[in-house]
This record gives sequence, C-alpha cells and structure tokens, in this order.
Amino acid sequence: MKRVACLSLVSALACANESPGPSPAETLALDTLRTAEAAYDPAAFDSISWENPAAANERGAVVFRFSCEKCHGPRGYGDGGFVSRGDTVRPPSFRESDWRFVEDHEGLRRHIFVGTADGMPHWGLEGLKPRDVDAVAHYLREGLRTTS
Repeated sequence: MKRVACLSLVSALACANESPGPSPAETLALDTLRTAEAAYDPAAFDSISWENPAAANERGAVVFRFSCEKCHGPRGYGDGGFVSRGDTVRPPSFRESDWRFVEDHEGLRRHIFVGTADGMPHWGLEGLKPRDVDAVAHYLREGLRTTS
C-alpha cells in the first residue's frame, strides 16, 4: 500500500511540473495562421501589373495608412503605439538596412498575406486583395524606404 501511495505522490508531482499547454487564444492563433498559410497562393500575384512603380507605391501608401500604420507607425519605424492584450505592439522597423524583406518581394507578400501568430493580422484572410498586398509590399520596399 505504501508503494502505491508513493507512486501516486510521484505521479502527482510529475504532473504538477508539466507545462499546461497552449491557451485557447494561442491555439486559435495557430489555427488561423495555418489556415492563412494554406490559403496563400503565389499564383494569385501572377497577373498583377502596375502602370509604373509610382502607381504601385501610391496604392501601397493608401493601404499602409489604413491597414498597417497603427502598429508600424506613419513612417514605418515600428512605433505605431498600438496596444493589444495590454501590451504595446513592437513590430520591426522597415527602415533598417538589415530588415529581412529588403530584397525579398515574394517573401514580403507572403508575410503580409499570412500574418503571424504573435499578432500581425492575417491580411489575406481579413480582406486585402492580392493587388493591395502587392501594392503595400512595393510601398514598404521602395516607396516608404526612400522617403525620409
């Protein structure tokens, strides 16, 4: 009987030290991220063309102002000051020379479309059309980075 009691105590202690697993909010965020990743199709961007780079940047500036600025700030420094779940969001600056999408237009479009589990909206699921995703990618890589 003492042996059973000892084993029960050891099992209870072992279970108490286990991590509780993801919260329902974390599980939902990961599920939504997986849905966005599955929905992303690079072929959706194949037919997009712009009259000139300025046209893409102009449209991208409008999309950025309405969809991105509250977190990323008006000039893309990551200083928008948006508060989510009680914390101020601190996204990366698009102005840094080592920003990971400086030379990766396709990767940036994917990132905008898919979002993150950490709070960046899944814009492809939340209403941005491929043309607007492409426009804001142009703006972030070219238009915004060339303005002071």
